[in-house]
Amino acid sequence: MAYAVKEIYYTLQGEGHMTGRPAVFLRFAGCNLWSGHERDRASAICQFCDTDFVGMDGKGGGRFATSKDLADAVCAAWPGTVTSRAKPYVVCTGGEPLLQLDSDLVELLQSSGFEVAVETNGTLIPPEGLDWICVSPKAGAPLLLQYGHELKLVFPQTNALPREFEAMEFEHFFLQPMDGPELAANTQAALAYCLEHPQWRLSIQTHKVLDIP
Repeated sequence: MAYAVKEIYYTLQGEGHMTGRPAVFLRFAGCNLWSGHERDRASAICQFCDTDFVGMDGKGGGRFATSKDLADAVCAAWPGTVTSRAKPYVVCTGGEPLLQLDSDLVELLQSSGFEVAVETNGTLIPPEGLDWICVSPKAGAPLLLQYGHELKLVFPQTNALPREFEAMEFEHFFLQPMDGPELAANTQAALAYCLEHPQWRLSIQTHKVLDIP
């Protein structure tokens, strides 16, 4: 299949369990919960998205005709060589990456030495064999993917309360304060909730604090 990619770039993971880990970000274009255009935000299922996933005009972005072409582009973005002490890591994100991510691409990336992670809204089932699954549920969207390594809930969301997810099959549970005008209040609310409910840990978007991509 052909892949539509917004951007491919090397940076540090800024949030969640893998915060601080060097990674290639493979950002697919498109999402099933919002068009990405501001004119549609008010009618979108997810109205608080802070990511530009429209088009293929970002660094390293474009249309890739084959999984090998895309895997080669991801490999080219990783600095240096593969070593056991610095295993390459790729984060497949979006938009919604599971609209495009398939088993062929996962297998090619892994055969090139990468650990392969996905950040998804959980409305689609991923291909088998992923090394890390991070699910970020969105209120009003069907949550089909109720297992993985990390559940990262943007907080607060009306009709998506933390207690609704606590029995699901995840290894780690994070609350991430919703960005925007109420960020300071949302951060204090998330902090308080984590202290009262220690199953949850606080996730801060350190890439925004540090002003890195």
